[in-house]
Amino acid sequence: MQKFLRNKTNLFLILILTLAATLRLYGLDWDQGFHLHPDERAIVMFTTPLQLPETIAEFFSPTSPWNPHFFAYGSFPLYLLKIVGGALSIVNPLYGVYNQINLVGRFLSVFFDLGTLFIIFLLGRKLFNVRVGLLGTLFYSMSVLSIQLSHFYAVDTPLTFFILLTLYALVRFYERPTKIRAVVVGIFFGLSLATKISASVLVVAIGMTIAIDFLLLFLKNPHRPHIWLSHLPIFAKRLILDGVLIVIATITTFAIVEPYAFIDFKTFWLHNMQQRQMIYDPFTFPYTLQYVGKIPYFYELKNIFLWGQGPALATLSFFGVIYITYTAMKQLNNRVIIVLTFFWAYFLMVGNFAIGFMRYMLPLYPLLSLFAAAFFFRITKSILPRSKLSLFFIFHFYFFIFILIWP
Repeated sequence: MQKFLRNKTNLFLILILTLAATLRLYGLDWDQGFHLHPDERAIVMFTTPLQLPETIAEFFSPTSPWNPHFFAYGSFPLYLLKIVGGALSIVNPLYGVYNQINLVGRFLSVFFDLGTLFIIFLLGRKLFNVRVGLLGTLFYSMSVLSIQLSHFYAVDTPLTFFILLTLYALVRFYERPTKIRAVVVGIFFGLSLATKISASVLVVAIGMTIAIDFLLLFLKNPHRPHIWLSHLPIFAKRLILDGVLIVIATITTFAIVEPYAFIDFKTFWLHNMQQRQMIYDPFTFPYTLQYVGKIPYFYELKNIFLWGQGPALATLSFFGVIYITYTAMKQLNNRVIIVLTFFWAYFLMVGNFAIGFMRYMLPLYPLLSLFAAAFFFRITKSILPRSKLSLFFIFHFYFFIFILIWP
């Protein structure tokens, strides 16, 4: 243990995770048992009646007691809450019923967000360097929206965790495309979909991972087919073999953790179509009328700037997105391009929704934090050789300003 703590990277990571856990665990019972968060309350209300069926035939029936009959979100968060709450009810019976099962969910939400922090570090270290990984982790640990959403058991924190985990698995798969890594990508993608169907945007990143080598070769030599045609069989093989493995693993995982999407497909389809109508028509429900007249993209950027990250961190993040996009395309950094593919696809799709709940953008916050860290690292690296200011001074000055205007 002492040897582990002597490593400065490990020590800094533990300190950041400790800070993050403190911010997320503080005031977890903020509503004192009144279930004031509507999305969390809905999840709890559909989770508590769940019971395992008595027979196999009953399990495969749409009327099964294990069927939540609720598909606005994925079934995996509901089953996870039911299982963990049931296990903890041995310690306190209230953890397994409506009264306090929401507290179990909130602890799970904190756990998922801390997991996201760890993956930010791993992804930052792999795409950039250790310092960027640590700084990105620190930035996300103090992002206001992620702290707030960790105090609820909605699907946003587990969704962000599984999306980021899928992206990390994709980068590792690109580096060494083995069958096992393809299956791992499919498993994580399946869990993402079973948390919320909006994770389907990951299809774009998965496709880019398989196609990027051939695509960039073609773009470099569009008028020289003798160069890229020879790579076409390799690309076709990867597309078929790796693509099929990922699809099989995804569908299998999704079917295991959300079986009634298939067994009770009619209800699943109806609920998802209702959600689709809602995101493109703010007049669908009374609580979405607040978004009538919403300006796409600007509304999301404004919320990130003012409330989600705060002006200081958001400014770094926005410049970081521009900087990383430019350098990745210029240097043809394939691993970063894979991550950027998801970032831009998700932003362009979700930012165009007619409604604009801030939590919809949470899956981008880890990447915004990483891009902010990479941009900050690049700035300091450029300034320091020409300045007598120390990195210590620059960092702490910015940190002081950040704290002053943190929402």
